Amino acid sequence: MSGRLVLLRHGQSYGNVDRRLDTRPPGSELTPLGRDQARAFAAEGIHRPMLVAHSVATRAVQTAAEISGRLGVTARALDGIHEVQAGSLENRSDDDAIAEFNAIYQRWHSGEPGIALPGGESAEQVLDRYLPVVTDLRLRYLDDDDWTGDVVVVSHGAAIRLAAATLAGVDGSFVLDNHLENATAVVLAPITDGRWSCVQWGSLTPPFYPEPHPDPVGDALRSDTDPMG
Repeated sequence: MSGRLVLLRHGQSYGNVDRRLDTRPPGSELTPLGRDQARAFAAEGIHRPMLVAHSVATRAVQTAAEISGRLGVTARALDGIHEVQAGSLENRSDDDAIAEFNAIYQRWHSGEPGIALPGGESAEQVLDRYLPVVTDLRLRYLDDDDWTGDVVVVSHGAAIRLAAATLAGVDGSFVLDNHLENATAVVLAPITDGRWSCVQWGSLTPPFYPEPHPDPVGDALRSDTDPMG
C-alpha cells in the first residue's frame, strides 16, 4: 500500500468568483486562473498519480483534463463524488443563503448528519454516495501490491472535507475552520483494517489541532472565501 488518495478540489470556477452555491452538475466552467491552478498542481511533481478520476461537474472535468493531459495519465469520470447538493439554495450568493448553508454544514460536523439542506442533501446522503466510490478505488488500486502510484480524485470542497473527516477521523472543529483553496488537496494514506490516515490537509500536515471556537458561518460572511471551500 504505497500509493495515496489525493482528494483534490477543482480549480477556480466562475461560480467561485461569484461566491455562488453552485452545486448541481454540470455547473460553471473554470476561469483562466482555474486552468492555471490545475496545470500548476500537475507541474509541482509532489504527487505521482497513475489515475486521475473526477466528478461529472464541468469544473472537475476541466481540472482533470489539464492534469491528466500534462502528466499523460488516464482521466475517468466517476458518479457519486459531486458536490453537496444545496437544494433550494442553489445558485444563490446572498448572505442569508451562505449563512444557512454553513449553519447546516456546521451541524453535520457537530454530530447531526441527518439534517438536510432545504430541498437538498443531508450529510448521510452525501456520504452514502461518496464513500463507496472511495472504497472501490482503494480495493481496485491502492490495496494492490503492484500499484505504486497515487490516485487523484478531482472533487469539491464541502464534499471532500466531509468525506475525509469521516474516513480519517479528523476533528470537526478543525474541518470547519480549514477550508480548501482551489486546486489544493486532502491526502489520505491507506492503513490497516480498511482505515485511513490523513497526511495532508491543504497546506497543513498533522497533527491537526482544532480551533477552540470555530465560527464557519461568521467567517464565510466576513471573508471573500467562496462558501464551498
